Amino acid sequence: MSCEADKQANLDKAIREIRIAAEKGAQIVCLQELFTSLYFCDVEDYDNFKLAEPIPGKSTAALSKVAQELNVVIIASLFEKRAEGLYHNTTAVIDADGKYLGKYRKMHIPDDPAFYEKFYFTPGDLGYKVFNTKFAKIGVLICWDQWYPEASRITALMGADIMFYPTAIGWATNQDEETNKDQYESWQLIQRSHAVANGIPVVSVNRVGFEQDGAMKFWGGSFVANGQGKLMYLASHDKEETTVVDINLNDADHFRMHWPFLRDRRIDSYQPITKRFIDED
Repeated sequence: MSCEADKQANLDKAIREIRIAAEKGAQIVCLQELFTSLYFCDVEDYDNFKLAEPIPGKSTAALSKVAQELNVVIIASLFEKRAEGLYHNTTAVIDADGKYLGKYRKMHIPDDPAFYEKFYFTPGDLGYKVFNTKFAKIGVLICWDQWYPEASRITALMGADIMFYPTAIGWATNQDEETNKDQYESWQLIQRSHAVANGIPVVSVNRVGFEQDGAMKFWGGSFVANGQGKLMYLASHDKEETTVVDINLNDADHFRMHWPFLRDRRIDSYQPITKRFIDED
C-alpha cells in the first residue's frame, strides 16, 4: 500500500485491507515496512522520532483486536521507541487469537542516499527470530536484511516454515530505466535464492508510490516464491494490491529431499564466515 503523513489514517487503511485479505481466506497477513507512516528515513529530521511508539503499544493493541476477530496472524512493521533516545526498526507478530507473540528488531541497518536509517535505528539485539503461530512457524526479517544469506539461513535453521520480509525500497527518480530494472531484478533474485537455498517459501511485501518530495519511487513488485524459487505471485510496480497466495507447508520436505542442501552443509568448515574479511597473513 501507499502511505500518507497521518499515522492513524495509515493504520485504519491497513486494517481495512487486513479485513479484505481475511475475506479472501488469508490466514497470515504481512504488512509492509513501517506501514503507519511515510518512509521518513529519506531525511535526517529529529521531528520524525515523534512517530515512534512502544511495542507492544497502541498499534499492536488495535491490530490484536482485529487478529482475534478475524482469526488471522498479523505481521506488523513499526517504529519502536524502546527507551528515551533508543529506537529500533521492529516487526511485531500477533497470533490469530490476538496474542502478541513478540518482536524482531531489524539487524542490518542501511545508510544510503534517501535511506538514512542509521540516523534513526539502533541495530537489533534480539538475534534472529521465529514465531510459532496458529498456522505456521514463521521467520521475519526486514528489508535490508533481505540481502544477507546468513540471516535467511539462520532463520531457516531455527525451523521457519515461511520467511517474511516487510520492505520499503524504491528507485531514485533521476535513474535511467535500465538501472531501475537491474536493481529490482537483483532484489528479487537474492530473495528467491534464499528460498532455493533453504527450501522454504519467501514472502516479500513492499510499499508503492511517491512520497515526500518525490525523490524516491517505491517499486512495489511484492512477490511470493516457493521453496524452489518459483514465483507464485508477482505484484505490479505502481498499484496497491491485497492478495492471498496459497502456500503448502508440506512442499518443504519434497524440495529438501530432492535438493538436499541442508544435508550436505559442511558446518565444520564455516568458521571463517564470522570474520569481517579474510585477509592474507
